[in-house]
Amino acid sequence: MPGDLDHDLVDTSHDPEKWHDNRNSCRFPLLRKPIIAIMTALTIPSSTASGLVNRLTTVFALPSFDAPEKLRPTAYLDGLRGFAAFLVYWHHHELWSHGLVRDAIFEQGYGFDGQHYFSALPFVRNFFGGGHYAVATFFVISGYVLSVKPMRLIHAGEQETLADNLASALFRRWLRLFMPLIATTFLFMTSWHAFGIWVDSAKPQSNYHDEFWWWYAEVKNFSFIYHLGGEPWLSYNFHLWSIPVEFRGSMVIYTSLLAFSRCTRKARLWCQVALIFYFVYIVDGTHYALFSAGMLLNDLDLLAMKDDLPSFLTQLEPFSKHLFYSLFVVSFYLGGVPVHTKDINDLAKTPGWYYLSFLKPQAVYDYKWFYLFWAGVFLVVSVPRIPWLKRFFETRFCQYLGRISFALYLVHGPILWTIGDRIYTAVGWAREPQITMLANWVNKFPLPMAGPFGLEMAFLLPHIILLPLTLYVAEISTRLFDEPSVTFPNWLYKQVLGSGQQPTRLP
Repeated sequence: MPGDLDHDLVDTSHDPEKWHDNRNSCRFPLLRKPIIAIMTALTIPSSTASGLVNRLTTVFALPSFDAPEKLRPTAYLDGLRGFAAFLVYWHHHELWSHGLVRDAIFEQGYGFDGQHYFSALPFVRNFFGGGHYAVATFFVISGYVLSVKPMRLIHAGEQETLADNLASALFRRWLRLFMPLIATTFLFMTSWHAFGIWVDSAKPQSNYHDEFWWWYAEVKNFSFIYHLGGEPWLSYNFHLWSIPVEFRGSMVIYTSLLAFSRCTRKARLWCQVALIFYFVYIVDGTHYALFSAGMLLNDLDLLAMKDDLPSFLTQLEPFSKHLFYSLFVVSFYLGGVPVHTKDINDLAKTPGWYYLSFLKPQAVYDYKWFYLFWAGVFLVVSVPRIPWLKRFFETRFCQYLGRISFALYLVHGPILWTIGDRIYTAVGWAREPQITMLANWVNKFPLPMAGPFGLEMAFLLPHIILLPLTLYVAEISTRLFDEPSVTFPNWLYKQVLGSGQQPTRLP
């Protein structure tokens, strides 16, 4: 994811200081005094012990679902990003539990090759295999939010402040995205050797020294965005393929903002449209078209606030309700594009996709991203203009998912491949590698396979454990890795400024 995922995947500029996190009420008061007493008995000063306990109980406190004191105008984007991260979680669990042979059912269209499953129906399929739709949405949201402040400065004509803003953003961006990735993959890699954990599809080295070196070499190449050749995946968490894309997309946004900053309103809009057209129809760059489209949507929203939209858009105002509902429906349909193959002929053979298959541009290699481009853009356009949908993404739970979305994207895979794999094996989802390597877990607590494909009891019930566990680990990771990856680069940037700037203390 992602993402801002961004993912944010990954980073969509959420500020932990603006979130009302009532952690004090979630601490463990019954354990506090005994722990301090033990540490004092070990000659640790009581003040140090108290501070350490406060820090630990803050980090490991149970999550709080309190809403922010005041929702920001773009709070719906936080909720949309969070719900998209949940769809990625659900998608990967569906695929992992059901095995490679049956994975194609989630990823192929309804009726393809004579197979008809409820989970493959148009629209419905997004709740089973909507991970790619979610990632496309991440990229649009990132383009939108990364450009919010710079675009406001462009509109205000504050060129000097814009330069300062972009300089700060460029300085901080790599650290913001890759610090949490480095921390989480390091801990996951270390767990293999520290606890002797077997992970399906992992290829651990014979000793920890070799493993560390292999991890280091792979991460440093993965995080170098101009690296050519080799695998595009990070073997220590192959879900994180989108993080380098997120970084490159961020560079597209920042450089485009600078390049277009002195253009007239009309020229700036046309330049953004031309850039999107280039990424979609001239070169195979639909990922970056998604970022650029988010930037364009932000520009148009700011113009709308000033009553300065192009005239052809204002003429659509009488039809806006029907238009945005239509865009939402189209988005939800295109978001379910079959992805089991990259062959456009297979898409043409899928019921409901024959005529749409002719729309794919020659430049696009993996056809799904062309359709996901329109799906992601139409979704972000329509959500704030459909009241009930916007309210849903502003609910406490969606806002909470938005706050932990980057960490959820980072940790859901390792939890799935360790604890999740063993639980699925125990309830009846064992595959050949699990039968061999996890023999003691096979059918330990068999559950019924009754229910529609993808909604079997043996699939749903494990999430009574897996979903709260994953959310809790994501919460801890947000506190340990995600929030510091915002505050530390901010602090570091202030340290390297000239003497005219006053640096702040390290948080």
